[in-house]
Amino acid sequence: MKVIATELPEVIIVEPQLFGDQRGFFLECFQSQRYAEAGIARPFVQDNMSRSGHGVLRGLHLQNPKTQGKLVSALRGRVLDVAVDVRVGSPNFGRHVAVELSEENRRQLWVPRGFAHGFAVLSESADFFYKCDEFYSPKDEISVRWDDPAIGIDWGVTNPSLSAKDAAAPLLVDVKNLPAYGHI
Repeated sequence: MKVIATELPEVIIVEPQLFGDQRGFFLECFQSQRYAEAGIARPFVQDNMSRSGHGVLRGLHLQNPKTQGKLVSALRGRVLDVAVDVRVGSPNFGRHVAVELSEENRRQLWVPRGFAHGFAVLSESADFFYKCDEFYSPKDEISVRWDDPAIGIDWGVTNPSLSAKDAAAPLLVDVKNLPAYGHI
């Protein structure tokens, strides 16, 4: 597998090695020793999958104090995946990384604990898969406004389809109970 650094040192892109021929392909989606060597060492406790249509935008979400790290990928279709550093006191607070994930490039994005996460569907539809290193905890869930001008994400979609929760999410400056840098 190939590990690619991003502008935010904790966020990494993983390109699993693909073995293919006329019959199809094989790739290793996760192998604990190799991923630990890349800095993804916590055990995963929950896998999730969603299917969404073109223009659906999910995010920006995180949990605190039960923070989650997520290893995300698009099994089918194309998405723009985004990780935003929301750790109070971080030198990169409010900065983001945006990466296209698709069934063609088979890339994965590691979204560490303390980062808000979201994605927008660029294809007709997409099946999105993610491994979490902490259980989902509704009482710890936090949302950040997807179009916060202070973050400045170009999602690649116009008039996205949003949940009521995401449409009403506060700007980052107004979010309470964010995780603290160095304490996760």
